[in-house]
Amino acid sequence: MAKRATKWMRVKALRDDEKAAIAERCERFIREELKPRFMPEIRPTEFNYPIDIFGKWRASQYSFIQRYRSGFAHNLGEEFNAPFTRLDHRDDCLTEIRLDVMWHRHTGQWWRLYSSLTLEEALERIRTDGLLQPH
Repeated sequence: MAKRATKWMRVKALRDDEKAAIAERCERFIREELKPRFMPEIRPTEFNYPIDIFGKWRASQYSFIQRYRSGFAHNLGEEFNAPFTRLDHRDDCLTEIRLDVMWHRHTGQWWRLYSSLTLEEALERIRTDGLLQPH
């Protein structure tokens, strides 16, 4: 039986204070830029309509999420979340925090559009790339 070579790689996980700082900056970005631009007011319709934009951590991934409410007669008032962009922490970068910017496709799959960016570079991509913005 052949032996497999073991490859060791150093990784850096996010500390709680680093996650908190990223979340605080992303929440300010949502509050100051995304909500005024993409959801200045809640406009109920007979279809699904957005009622909020927020973010949340799941492990080492920070997701930007749009919350919707149904206006359809058969499920009037039911709400659901639809993520639209995600920042994935790159644990292979030891000197500074780097993030991959992920796009949520209509198929439910996540696709990496930008790799190894700083937080400010990632937020600039969300600000300017229509694929990464809420609908």
